[in-house]
Amino acid sequence: MPKKETKLLMTFSGTAGKKFSIAVPDPKEDLTEAQIKESMEFIISKNIFAPSFGEDLQSALEAKVVQTRTTDYDLIVS
Repeated sequence: MPKKETKLLMTFSGTAGKKFSIAVPDPKEDLTEAQIKESMEFIISKNIFAPSFGEDLQSALEAKVVQTRTTDYDLIVS
């Protein structure tokens, strides 16, 4: 049976010009654009991920919900 994964992918630009993405698994289905913008602005204002990325986040670039469907096969190789 296929496995379905959904994640919210938020992309930011850093102060040195690099792009950084943060993936949030299983976002709420009724998540609004306003809620996403507010969350991204909060992440930037609190500088939450700067130590991980090595530079400060400067601005929100984009956000999208990504769905992946994976089908595993039990192959017998002789």
